[in-house]
Amino acid sequence: MSESRQAHAAKKTRRNEGKAGDGAQRHDAIYRAISDAIIEHRLQPGARLREDALSDVFGVSRTGIRKILQRLALEHLVTLTPRRGASVSRPTAEEARDVFAARQLVECGLMEQVVQRATAADVARLRDDARRERQALKAGKQSEAIKLSAAFHVRLAELAGNATLSEFVGRLCSRSSLILAVYGNTGHLGCESHDHDELIRHLESGNGERARAFMQRHLKAIEASLSIAEAPEETPDLKRIFDGALG
Repeated sequence: MSESRQAHAAKKTRRNEGKAGDGAQRHDAIYRAISDAIIEHRLQPGARLREDALSDVFGVSRTGIRKILQRLALEHLVTLTPRRGASVSRPTAEEARDVFAARQLVECGLMEQVVQRATAADVARLRDDARRERQALKAGKQSEAIKLSAAFHVRLAELAGNATLSEFVGRLCSRSSLILAVYGNTGHLGCESHDHDELIRHLESGNGERARAFMQRHLKAIEASLSIAEAPEETPDLKRIFDGALG
């Protein structure tokens, strides 16, 4: 058998083994890969997510892909439509307003607890997150900066010590990424690069009220940066987007 035919046979064997051996750990890895692609805007709102194409890309069964898409749909990252299948969710203007209203209530409300509970090590980690976000922006790595910005807000919520609320903030930040993709301006993250540094200074000062007021202004500024505009539907190249995603 030629080398090229051997390579093709080995690839086919790995794919078949993967489809026969769908497992929770692999499904979680695929879920994270798709979720990251959505949050980082590599998959745009409205993009179709064909089960057969994803099954081929990741080497798992269509049943497994269907379960993963259903999980993403529960988090409002994917929309499932009868007879049409799955697509990346495209938030409406009303949904965008609702998401930012929820973020105002939850994230601002957590600031007092964050100030009380944050240690010097926590603040140092936040500062490192903000630094990496700035570096990504400076290097023109928009997708990475988007993900880091969302992670900064999630880490803040985690410091408040309420696992349920921090999980909720994580979902809101993921949906905010979709909103920015639909209504945001090109090259704009929503979060100004210096805002997170200023928020960290308020945390270090121990002033919960100032931290709360600043978070309120910060979230309002993100919402104010949005402009409503329809995005055309697209069919993405799933193989290119997820090439090497699972190693």
